[in-house]
Amino acid sequence: MLISFLRTVVLYLLLIVTVRLMGKRQIGEMEPAEFVVTMLLANLAAIPMQDSAIPLLSGLVPILVILGLELILAAVSLRSIRMRRLLCGKPVILMQDGKILERNLQRTRVNLDELTMHLREKGIFDLSTVKFAILETNGQLSTLLYAKEQPASARDAGIRVRETELPVTIISAGRILAENLHLAGRDGGWLEAELKRRSLTAEQVLLLTVDAAGTVYLVRKEDLA
Repeated sequence: MLISFLRTVVLYLLLIVTVRLMGKRQIGEMEPAEFVVTMLLANLAAIPMQDSAIPLLSGLVPILVILGLELILAAVSLRSIRMRRLLCGKPVILMQDGKILERNLQRTRVNLDELTMHLREKGIFDLSTVKFAILETNGQLSTLLYAKEQPASARDAGIRVRETELPVTIISAGRILAENLHLAGRDGGWLEAELKRRSLTAEQVLLLTVDAAGTVYLVRKEDLA
């Protein structure tokens, strides 16, 4: 029992490291080649986990080989457009100038119900408003509406707006992130004053962020609210 437990822990940790080394894209939407690699890794790890008669090394070696091949192919794909298209394919235009390209639908095996479903998921119910609909290599649908159908921006309306900035997390789950405090251009005195003004301690705060404009967003822990 202990041996099985240890084998499972080792394989689990190895898979976590492998996925991290493969890059963040594998965690999100996967290309076809990446999906195959993920399935292979899962199957290769499951066999030595279930059968203790198989040496652990026999399970580790194939996983490391797959990881090595994936890293090599990823490096080659960065340098070669042909290799990238071979492994991942290329985007396909399904709609152009408001018209559905039936041949491209057939080539990608996407039916009309699937196309309209993906458009509705993006809040598009009128197909005549779509200038382009492109099926990306990860299976997602990208759309571009006609200019007259797109929401007006501040520039279109002639309104001058202040540039938005990314808020920086200062306190997370009661823990002060000193590095982020410095990154936000604040110091301990500022944080102490903000907490004192709200009669709180850092341990009572679930989340505290601040942006470049000085806007503070604070959420207290529920059990203390």
